[in-house]
Amino acid sequence: MLVVITGGSGSGKSQYAEETAVTFHNTRFQSGRLYYIATMQSFDKETDKKIARHQKMRKGKGFETIECPVGLRDLKFSKKDVVLVECMSNLLANEMYAKEGSIQSQNKESFFLEQIKNTIVHPIFSLEEQAGSVVVVTNEVFSDGLDYSEESLTYIEGLGYLNQQLGQAADQLIEVVCGIPIWIKKKE
Repeated sequence: MLVVITGGSGSGKSQYAEETAVTFHNTRFQSGRLYYIATMQSFDKETDKKIARHQKMRKGKGFETIECPVGLRDLKFSKKDVVLVECMSNLLANEMYAKEGSIQSQNKESFFLEQIKNTIVHPIFSLEEQAGSVVVVTNEVFSDGLDYSEESLTYIEGLGYLNQQLGQAADQLIEVVCGIPIWIKKKE
């Protein structure tokens, strides 16, 4: 099962995603393991604070954390496991801008989108095939109407494409607004 949870910054999406993953683990996959795939890299004091906040949020919930800023395709799980991937915006930025990232060219749109599909979308689908449930967190960054640089627009377009691919494939798609989950899609 693939669950995609989206929302704006500070919307409560991460907490909701953790609760969802823990519930799946406790009710459906107790004999498996509960994993938290952390994609954020530490660059400065602000990201260090975010990382510490997320670590504190998941403390005591039974998550085994795997630091994976790039290279989702290298991860392996069992059908009894529940996997939470936090989050697509960090993963895409890392894959686009970090030295070890796999998305090297944003010059040609079709090639750029194909790289996103091969580097992130297909590995997420592979995780879904491997694990009992996969919960993915992503960001809603498309509704603020601000004027962005060309590089930022490319990133936003890439995240939009990524979110569309995951949302279309998801069994459940939820947007969290002010801590309230709004169900967009739910397959029975």
